[in-house]
Amino acid sequence: MEQFAALVAGCLLDLLLGDPHWAPHPVRAIGALIAGLEKLLRRVFPATPKGERAAGLALVVLVLVISTGMTVGILALCTLVSPWLRFAAEAILCYQCLAARSLRDESMKVYRSLKAGTLQEARHAVSMIVGRDTERLDKTGVAKAAVETVAENASDGVIAPLLFLAIGGAPLGIFYKAANTMDSMVGYKNDQYRDFGTCAAKWDDVLNFIPARLAGALMCLAAPLVGQDGRNAWRMFRRDRLNHKSPNSAHTEAATAGALDVQLAGSNYYFGQLVEKPTIGDALRPVEVEDIRRANRLMFAAAFLALLLVCAAYLILWLVC
Repeated sequence: MEQFAALVAGCLLDLLLGDPHWAPHPVRAIGALIAGLEKLLRRVFPATPKGERAAGLALVVLVLVISTGMTVGILALCTLVSPWLRFAAEAILCYQCLAARSLRDESMKVYRSLKAGTLQEARHAVSMIVGRDTERLDKTGVAKAAVETVAENASDGVIAPLLFLAIGGAPLGIFYKAANTMDSMVGYKNDQYRDFGTCAAKWDDVLNFIPARLAGALMCLAAPLVGQDGRNAWRMFRRDRLNHKSPNSAHTEAATAGALDVQLAGSNYYFGQLVEKPTIGDALRPVEVEDIRRANRLMFAAAFLALLLVCAAYLILWLVC
């Protein structure tokens, strides 16, 4: 039950504090580890497709072992001092694996820029949270990009880490965040990472296979709780959840598009090149600025349902065992 209590404490800390940019964060440390190992491994392995795939495999193994091992070690050392210190350390690590508050805060910067600032300010704000080119986006495009970011990250930034933390505590949560960070840094299908990032991308797909689908379903269940279109959320979830090259990315976007009665995704510019992508959802109305708020409410409601699911599982285990 200590693990469960640490998880709940971590959720509360995330809601209260978010992600202060000045504070040390394990994900930033993992990012530095990935960057350093990439440079080393590219020197060690030959610059051939086979060599780069081997280097990418070595990167995944090393990053996961080091990140998870250090987490286990920190918690073990804390246990030697005091069980309360271990609890505090695990709660803080759980908190740092979750990103609900920071996701809301960053997307609401876009909202405020669209409401009170200039389009250029809004483009800059959204460029901090999306990978697409933003200089071509109009007001609707900026709002749509922010909604899509909230929808997609509801899974890998909130619900998926919550599930891994519930199963294996902070070590498994850090394991997941390390894999997810590797995918975000090297899992690209471009000339630089097509071979080197293959293992990281595939591993991230495996880890997110169940959480992404569960997150989409939870968003459909949450939609009527926050006054949104639950029936259409289920319809779009069933129809469009595979409208993406990634097997996991469109599930929460499809649920969000249906809940808001809007159309998301579609083609966008990346690094100056137009990338053709299928749309998600039906354009029953245009995306508007207030949809950023609505997407955040849906994300928080789905996360709350995920936490209730975890609580129910712990209660059942406690009663049975």
